[in-house]
Amino acid sequence: MHTETLPFHAPAARRMVSVPPPRRATATVGDLFDVMGVPMQFARNEEVYGAGEPADYFYKVKSGCVRTYTVSADGRRQIGSFYLPGDVFGFEAGDIHSLSAEAIVSGTVQVVKRAALTARAAGDASVARLLLDLTCGELRRAQDHIGLLVRSAAERVAGFLLALAKREGSATEVVLPMSRQDIADYLGLTIETVSRTLTQLESTATIALPSARRVVLRNAAALRGLAA
Repeated sequence: MHTETLPFHAPAARRMVSVPPPRRATATVGDLFDVMGVPMQFARNEEVYGAGEPADYFYKVKSGCVRTYTVSADGRRQIGSFYLPGDVFGFEAGDIHSLSAEAIVSGTVQVVKRAALTARAAGDASVARLLLDLTCGELRRAQDHIGLLVRSAAERVAGFLLALAKREGSATEVVLPMSRQDIADYLGLTIETVSRTLTQLESTATIALPSARRVVLRNAAALRGLAA
């Protein structure tokens, strides 16, 4: 029987080529920052970025907690937001940071270059949607904060505890990574008012304070009634 040797370039003799699977769309912000981000360690009270600096990066809290804040001309500090593990921060309408950011406790932050993420979003609809969702989330956070600042001290503290419990995924207690002074500067109150309000809520069995950093929600319905 006649046999023919096929030349190397013939289809039957071509080398097997491994075809990569189609790229999976980014499902979560965690996926995106894990792939594109660089982890950076920050010590307690260490600055992540300062007001007036170029907003060249986006940040995701991997561990620890971060606060953003501004300082008025008379030296008063106003905290804009607290960021917990999984939260993304550093979004600005312009190219300059309007707030400063500090680590409240030692932790790790994933850092992604803004230009790289924006370029990725231009060619990937899932990333563009993710950035839009994150931006809208920041807007809602700011609106909720403004809504708290026009309420009574008890309503502010109750609303803060409920919101933090929801973010921590707990219906029964809150672990406070931030200090009483941080809470006061976030709610636009004095530290004395925050401490007095927490004591009043404890005296009515609405909450329990087993430690300075732990708040047990004994009567969540009463808290929701205050915050409504």
